[in-house]
Amino acid sequence: MNKAITESAPTDAVIIPHYNDIPRLERCLRALMANDIAGTEIVVIDNASPVSLDDLRYTFPKVRFIVETQKGAAHARNRGVAETTAQRLFFIDADCVPDSDWLAVGREIAANADLIGGRVDVFDETPPPRSGAEAFEAVFAFNFRRYIEVQGFSGAGNLLTRRDVFDAIGGFINGVSEDREWTMRAVDRGYSLIYEDRFRVSHPSRQDWPALKAKWRRTTQEAFMLHGNGLVARLRWALRGLAMPASAVVHTPKVLFSDKVTSPNEVLRAVSTLVRLRCTRMVWMLRQAMGRTI
Repeated sequence: MNKAITESAPTDAVIIPHYNDIPRLERCLRALMANDIAGTEIVVIDNASPVSLDDLRYTFPKVRFIVETQKGAAHARNRGVAETTAQRLFFIDADCVPDSDWLAVGREIAANADLIGGRVDVFDETPPPRSGAEAFEAVFAFNFRRYIEVQGFSGAGNLLTRRDVFDAIGGFINGVSEDREWTMRAVDRGYSLIYEDRFRVSHPSRQDWPALKAKWRRTTQEAFMLHGNGLVARLRWALRGLAMPASAVVHTPKVLFSDKVTSPNEVLRAVSTLVRLRCTRMVWMLRQAMGRTI
């Protein structure tokens, strides 16, 4: 009996945090069903969305839907790990679209490192012409290779690890940039983190300035929480904020020479958004350094 249980036990768990985005979650799950899901437990952890997930429960009977009332992707991911038993843990966000070989590639590369982050391509959900936000995201969003190989962390929108790693370092922490903090904590504990280009998902671009601004306000708030709250830390944060407009100048050539923007108008909109966003972030960061909200 024990042998039969062992043989039938899942080898992989896919953990998907979700809140109030049914169409994108459905798109994610349909793409996931195109993968080889044998031996895989797939869990959607819903943060008590105000809309019903009953239609998705009916459409995807192989997916387990769990409600986590504590708000935040960190709580949802932690609950997903607790609700599964497989040793390999695949993390993906509900608005991401996995490639058809996402699981197969993950299984192939799993032994290469303790944590593996993959490629995240950006696509537009709206017809042309691109907005400034969409053009900006096409050039700058989700550079997981740089995150991992230069900055030493990975996002959890496309992340593979093991249960023993998760158990050793503990769960995600809510209220900070939880995936950045978690992967950096793992690296600090001596676990290896690598980038794998073949391990791919896609993510929709932010469609307009309000959506892009909301993303970066949240990111700036979370980054400040990780940076520290002492006088010296606040001074360093203020200096980083003052450098934001200059960073827009430095990064403008990346737009000009990118093959991801295809017309002069797209280039102009991307550069304008770059400058606007960096100046906005400067104001936010200076306010944070002075102890004010953004």
